[in-house]
Amino acid sequence: MKSLLDGRLKVYKGDITEETADAIVNAANSTLLGGGGVDGAIHRAAGPELLEECRRLRRTDYPDGLPRGRAVLTGAGRLPAGSVIHTVGPVWHGGERDEDRTLASAYRSCLEIARDHRFETIAFPAISTGVYGFPKERAAAIVYRTVSEFLSANAAPKEVRLVYFSEADAELFLRVAGEQ
Repeated sequence: MKSLLDGRLKVYKGDITEETADAIVNAANSTLLGGGGVDGAIHRAAGPELLEECRRLRRTDYPDGLPRGRAVLTGAGRLPAGSVIHTVGPVWHGGERDEDRTLASAYRSCLEIARDHRFETIAFPAISTGVYGFPKERAAAIVYRTVSEFLSANAAPKEVRLVYFSEADAELFLRVAGEQ
C-alpha cells in the first residue's frame, strides 16, 4: 500500500468486495441491476438485498437509469462495507464525447455523497477502464486531479482508497500521480 496526499489517499491492489470502508463505490451500469466486472462482483457479494434496493431506485428515482457521471447511495447488503455508492462512468469513444469530464464527475459525485454523509472512508475500484475502454493512463491523471482537488477543499472523507484489481494498475496510477 502506498499513501499520498498527506496519508488521505491510499493506493493498493485488493478486492473491493472485502473493503471495510464506510462506503465502497460500484462501477455500475445505468440499469443499477448488476452486470459484469466489478458491478457483478459487488452484486454477488452483497446478495439479493442490494439488487432489491436498486430495483426500488429504478422504479422511483431513476426509471430511465442512473445518468453517466452521477452517483447514488444504497445499503451494502452482505458486504463488510457500510454502504455502496453506485456511479456510472463513461464509455470511451475516443475522447470526443466529453468522457474526461464525465469520469471526473463520477468520482466527484461519489466523494460528495461521502462528504455529505460524513463518511470517514471511501474505497473506489477503477471506473470505466475495463470493458468501457477508458485509457488507463488518462483515467489515472483525471482521478488523481479530481481526488486531490476534492480533498484539498473538504475535510471529509478523511481517507480515500483506490483499490485496484491488479498490481500493474496500482503501479500505473502511482507513476501517473507522481508526474502530476
